[in-house]
Amino acid sequence: MHILHLDNNHPLLIKQLNDLGHTNHEDYTSSREEVISKIEQYDGIVIRSRFKIDATFMDAAINLKFIARVGAGLESIDIEYADQKGIALFSAPEGNRNAVGEHSLGMLLSLFNKLNSANTQVKNGQWLREANRGIEVDGKTVGIIGYGNMGRAFARKLRGFNVEVICYDIKKNVENSDATQVEIEELFEKTDILSLHTPWTPLTDKMINSNFINQFKKPFWLLNTARGKSVVTEDLVKALKSGKILGAGLDVLEYEKLSFESLFSDENQMPEALKELLQLDNVLLTPHVAGWTIESKEKLAQTIVHKIKTAFC
Repeated sequence: MHILHLDNNHPLLIKQLNDLGHTNHEDYTSSREEVISKIEQYDGIVIRSRFKIDATFMDAAINLKFIARVGAGLESIDIEYADQKGIALFSAPEGNRNAVGEHSLGMLLSLFNKLNSANTQVKNGQWLREANRGIEVDGKTVGIIGYGNMGRAFARKLRGFNVEVICYDIKKNVENSDATQVEIEELFEKTDILSLHTPWTPLTDKMINSNFINQFKKPFWLLNTARGKSVVTEDLVKALKSGKILGAGLDVLEYEKLSFESLFSDENQMPEALKELLQLDNVLLTPHVAGWTIESKEKLAQTIVHKIKTAFC
């Protein structure tokens, strides 16, 4: 097959596809329109999040047999239309689930022990021991929304912390030895730490809003390593200021672009809620890198190769 690579990935991906007899072309700079003009030449495309693959794109791709996204989700692809066209879709949540689990745990421990702010203070000549008295994870209840690859990986990392792990998922019977599946009402009642591990869908869009937040019986901590658009930033800021949310570790933000590569491309148009969020001491932010490790880069690529090989070789 002729395969077009639209994003740069681990070199093993192209090497192994070459070894399987496929012809690989790389184009990391052409515009979407330029790619559409030549896409009929290709049987497959490999992409991360450079641009949206919609009906217009797929109509031009008259020979396309598959779309492979080197990442966990497929929200940048019109899944229903691809299915209508008989185009196979591959993603690789198995490739970065461990990285996401570790990042989520790291954010939690940093928030509870005030590591980020304490580091800044010491480097600025401040030795504030009482102000940086931490909280122990031991004895807390961790509620996970979305118990797929990422949610399970985080639950697995919590072994040994003497916590109760509960999970809520729209699918039934997803629990395993690391978490107990509960109804949403029990999640609201028991959760001390809420961690999101859901894809973006119409159901999860703006899911964490004031109405949702206020249903929790106790103040809680929020972790989001999933999708930024699942959390309404304005409502999050209000909850952080009121103490309903005690702190937040956010690897993703509502205002990210599709490519995830830029948040501050137009600082003059920065929403007021984001400005406020950036000033809060009980918020820890990272630039959508929870699944972005040296190891996951290789695992993601290897997973995609395996799925293409299984389907077409």
